[in-house]
Amino acid sequence: MYIRRILTDKLYKLVESFPVVVISGARQVGKSTLLQNTLGIESEIVVFDPVIDIENARQDPELFLDNHPPPLILDEIQYAPELVASIKRRIDLNRASGQYILTGSQQWGVMKSMSESLAGRAVFLDLHSFCLLEISQSDSIIPWIARWLDSPDIFLTMNQSRLTYKITLYEQLWRGFLPEAQFLASEVIPDFLNAYQRTYIERDVRLLAEVSDLQLFGRFLQLVSALTAQEINYSQLGRELGLTPQTAQRWLDILKATFQWFEIPAYSGNLIKRVSNKPKGYIADTGLACLTQAISTPKAIGGHPLWGAMFETAVATELRKQTAFLSPMPNFYHWRTYSGAEVDIILEYNGILHPIEIKAKTNPSRRDTMGISAFRKKYPRLNIAHGLVIAPCSGIIQLSECDYAVPWDMA
Repeated sequence: MYIRRILTDKLYKLVESFPVVVISGARQVGKSTLLQNTLGIESEIVVFDPVIDIENARQDPELFLDNHPPPLILDEIQYAPELVASIKRRIDLNRASGQYILTGSQQWGVMKSMSESLAGRAVFLDLHSFCLLEISQSDSIIPWIARWLDSPDIFLTMNQSRLTYKITLYEQLWRGFLPEAQFLASEVIPDFLNAYQRTYIERDVRLLAEVSDLQLFGRFLQLVSALTAQEINYSQLGRELGLTPQTAQRWLDILKATFQWFEIPAYSGNLIKRVSNKPKGYIADTGLACLTQAISTPKAIGGHPLWGAMFETAVATELRKQTAFLSPMPNFYHWRTYSGAEVDIILEYNGILHPIEIKAKTNPSRRDTMGISAFRKKYPRLNIAHGLVIAPCSGIIQLSECDYAVPWDMA
């Protein structure tokens, strides 16, 4: 069953405006399915393979393109990078929009060659796993965070509803957000995620970088999953597994390049010396994190030491998915002082800073806004909007003069 993605309209607009559109994202997030059900109706689709040279595309890219005129969708283009130069030459002769749509699941393989060779000719679109709007199959195509960033005051005066689900919060985090995981029976979810992890490590990592010990890399993935929603300390990561900080950073770069890990930089303002400059890191999917931590059932999440970190990870990834709807996307930051005051996420949009705390509890209180209050006090001259505490609560609650708790699953 095809579920409409919230980036569908954005994809159509990009195709109407640019000769080349590059769609990148992790494996199994639905890139091919999206194209098959939208642009694939009128375009030919060619899927490349890391081993087989499909129609000699790598050996003779010009002949391949001669036999596949646009509009053309080239899936997993990182396995046929020789085509990029040929596409560039053809685009220079004809700048008509919507000629080539390229997809890839490796940032290094796709983004590096595309950004260098197709500069000024291609536009990029990142596709993530399902957001809550897509999972619930909501009729709304505008995420709530987009409405909030547009006007918090108007947002608060309107009636807001929550999305409806067939499963609990615990089960959603345990399943994760990959499209296929939403349709499988619960008893086979661990098998699906285990196959995903093994395929990723044994195939993508081996192709992308020289990692001699794949078993050790698997332990590294397990370690960073346990450290999700924390500031990154490369020395600590390396020390735990007997790696150098440089190797730990290189392996994290591999996770980022394959869309399995993302980082949020620290907000510094003008007080650089008093604010931590370490980025905050998140595993891209809570289902994979649950697998690496051997969490066998959804109910086990509630009593697990990582429950709070898992929920924060789910909310942080949800915000990234929803803000991808916007052009441009807001800047993401986190804020933490050496004295311990912190704000989980700060969205910078149109010159306004939107502080967000994430709390894994149903009854947030004014106390949960202390970090936001400290941020306002530290930067009194900045334009800081209403603060949000995103939690699994039942509705919007005013916690202080400027701060509100909102459900994480608003429509």
